[in-house]
Amino acid sequence: MAAPSLLNWRRVSSFTGPVPRARHGHRAVAIRELMIIFGGGNEGIADELHVYNTVTNQWFLPAVRGDIPPGCAAHGFVCDGTRILVFGGMVEYGRYSNELYELQASRWLWKKVKPQPPPSGFPPCPRLGHSFSLYGNKCYLFGGLANESEDSNNNVPRYLNDFYELELQHGSGVVGWSIPATKGVVPSPRESHTAIIYCKKDSASPKMYVFGGMCGARLDDLWQLDLETMSWSKPETKGTVPLPRSLHTASVIGNKMYIFGGWVPHKGENPETSPHDCEWRCTSSFSYLNLDTAEWTTLVSDSQEDKKNSRPRPRAGHCAVAIGTRLYFWSGRDGYKKALNSQVCCKDLWYLDTEKPPAPSQVQLIKATTNSFHVKWDEVPTVEGYLLQLNTDLTYQATSSDSSAAPSVLGGRMDPHRQGSNSTLHNSVSDTVNSTKTEHTAVRGTSLRSKPDSRAVDSSAALHSPLAPNTSNNSSWVTDMLRKNEVDEICALPATKISRVEVHAAATPFSKETPSNPVAILKAEQWCDVGIFKNNTALVSQFYLLPKGKQSMSKVGNADVPDYSLLKKQDLVPGTVYKFRVAAINGCGIGPLSKVSEFKTCTPGFPGAPSTVRISKNVDGIHLSWEPPTSPSGNILEYSAYLAIRTAQMQDNPSQLVFMRIYCGLKTSCTVTAGQLANAHIDYTSRPAIVFRISAKNEKGYGPATQVRWLQGTVCRSHGCYLSSGMPPLLLQGFSPKSHPAKELGSLPAFLPHPILPSCQLSEISSINCLNYSILEIKYSPAPQTQR
Repeated sequence: MAAPSLLNWRRVSSFTGPVPRARHGHRAVAIRELMIIFGGGNEGIADELHVYNTVTNQWFLPAVRGDIPPGCAAHGFVCDGTRILVFGGMVEYGRYSNELYELQASRWLWKKVKPQPPPSGFPPCPRLGHSFSLYGNKCYLFGGLANESEDSNNNVPRYLNDFYELELQHGSGVVGWSIPATKGVVPSPRESHTAIIYCKKDSASPKMYVFGGMCGARLDDLWQLDLETMSWSKPETKGTVPLPRSLHTASVIGNKMYIFGGWVPHKGENPETSPHDCEWRCTSSFSYLNLDTAEWTTLVSDSQEDKKNSRPRPRAGHCAVAIGTRLYFWSGRDGYKKALNSQVCCKDLWYLDTEKPPAPSQVQLIKATTNSFHVKWDEVPTVEGYLLQLNTDLTYQATSSDSSAAPSVLGGRMDPHRQGSNSTLHNSVSDTVNSTKTEHTAVRGTSLRSKPDSRAVDSSAALHSPLAPNTSNNSSWVTDMLRKNEVDEICALPATKISRVEVHAAATPFSKETPSNPVAILKAEQWCDVGIFKNNTALVSQFYLLPKGKQSMSKVGNADVPDYSLLKKQDLVPGTVYKFRVAAINGCGIGPLSKVSEFKTCTPGFPGAPSTVRISKNVDGIHLSWEPPTSPSGNILEYSAYLAIRTAQMQDNPSQLVFMRIYCGLKTSCTVTAGQLANAHIDYTSRPAIVFRISAKNEKGYGPATQVRWLQGTVCRSHGCYLSSGMPPLLLQGFSPKSHPAKELGSLPAFLPHPILPSCQLSEISSINCLNYSILEIKYSPAPQTQR
């Protein structure tokens, strides 16, 4: 975690969709990039389920159905894959619940579940402010607050320290409650505490940690329960223990438990001498406990002022959720208006990166031209941008550039008909959209390393501009310009029974010809910045020259990025080898660099790569077709198509693709027979796919190849959504099913969220056997408004 002075909080100020009303006592969990919020109260208890997509910055209300639970506050809320469990909480003033509900988030289906009571003893009584923690197939319930009075208007509080275990069934449903026999001294009764479960890497014994809470006075004690031996203990800690508190949050990232906010003693008060008469206030203090060393570290102290509003203001009863190594905080109360007898609630959303991002994958080539590269790399979750660098270890002559010109490192949507456009993907989108066919699929550009052990992955069809600097205040422009989140577009392309296709260009063949442009010389192993990019794709035609005496431009490991407006730019030149590397950026700085990739710009005269590749099924196998490339030197003499095949040597190195030529001729289409496909290699480097390459030849020779990955798995024909059984569970926003065979629905792993169409329903599902490969196709249509 960064030092206290280096914490870089971000407030999310740009978002879309219906934002939930401010509240406190709500709970949140994460499913992949989605933050799911339920319950809480402020002028009434909320009963809606709200979802925030941290990638697209979009709030939405799922179309839930089934046994929808009543609104509740201070409840238990845990997530097991795509299943969410809700237990207890306050359903109205003075009336608490002990009911259990299950939400299948893959279908937004609520179900009330009734666990078996314990073999001996009673099930948990109605309560609020308890902890409810998940580990494996069991949930652990501890403490809370009960109402001793049968009259909800006459609240007689009773603090609890009972402990229950709830066994879950696999996928859906529960078995029942049990009351484990524990050893050691049990923590004192409390409510509004936190409990997390952590297991060391070298230990098979998970432990539950309970911190703080309320029992007439706020508490600051830490308790540990070994879930193997069911032994309670009070670990000795080092460092400064956070002040006594309740209504705080505890989140685990790695081996650290992060404590934020809550109610703490007022400045100058000693809660030990007069705990019940002590005045309390909200705090924005922030600490973590290293769960391996039992040492506390204070990141933001209770006395630390924030005059610039650069971090969340003091609050309690908020929610916190960890997505990757990023912590999100939303809403909560920051005080109490006695005159109005009402809470003062926040409505702001913040996040904090707790670690630098990992290194991205190697830079991969989509397409090369004589003076540019279209490149990409795998996305890194929860980052704000990427620093792309290049160098050449060859001393070469290059054209001098005008430093006053605007940077031409392009990343925006390109005009496919503009002269000099070199995006295979966008040509395919433009050319295909005018087709009159009725069925659709999505084509996304993918890339290929220049070396044989290439790894192909997806990329958004829509590119976004890199973040070009306009000020000398380096840290501020990086922060400001990387703060915004954008939605990658998915382009739906008409086709006839087309399976999911990905297109990218193979590396340009080397040529003995050398360029003859004057001026600027680069020395070996000098890395220059191409720029900072919002997304994981870039069109590179220039880079920034190093200042004199520098071997590297940006200091990788922190956010010391130069002012690009003061640097000269250098154009790429034909027939030249360039090395690329990339690093991800988040609030903690610039992460480690990727491995180095090497590409060569095209030599003038060779044909370009074929574009607009289509794959459709026919009675003989599949039909491949493509659009002719540009050919500066004469007509195209022939095309060659290749198929990646299974070989014995691939068992030792599966990423070393071996290709067999399946077509050579003048036509811009060919048929791949079932017999040829039977020998095809299924590439699992990203999504399972059959790999083709297509290249063109003119009088100069063969130009670069276009590589196509024909995805094998589940395809949404309506919107181009791809669902693979080998992928982690995904969600469909607003999913509500129509009639379909239950067994076929059960075979689906989950459902993909629509960033463009937030409310869709399943309208058709069918299984199609395509040769030796089973493809499941589904259709979605707009879902009707759900009646509550």
